[in-house]
Amino acid sequence: QVHLIESGGGSVQPGGSLRLSCTASGRTFDIYSMGWFRQAPGKEREYVASISRRLGGTAYGDSVKGRFTISRDSTKDTMFLQMDNLKPEDTAVYFCAASTTTYYTSQTESHYDAWGQGTQVTVST
Repeated sequence: QVHLIESGGGSVQPGGSLRLSCTASGRTFDIYSMGWFRQAPGKEREYVASISRRLGGTAYGDSVKGRFTISRDSTKDTMFLQMDNLKPEDTAVYFCAASTTTYYTSQTESHYDAWGQGTQVTVST
């Protein structure tokens, strides 16, 4: 079983930056790929970015492309999401997810079988 814990959320003004971290524990050697999703109040959960541990590729949702960067530190089983030029519409709870079955980058929630509790990101003046 894989356990995930997010950290790094907070409040920032528009145009600012935040870096989220997601640390995995447990059967981390089973993880094929990882991703970030977010959910704003009253909205469905939205795909943000994903990274393949086996293939090394990355992918991004259209709304964050060019502003967010996903990366990982394999020695520490930690994934990061660097968020730059933040906008008020980026306000949401951000969740990290891990897949033990899908080795490529995926936007599909059902491909992920482990989820963190979420961390709040608020962008406002």
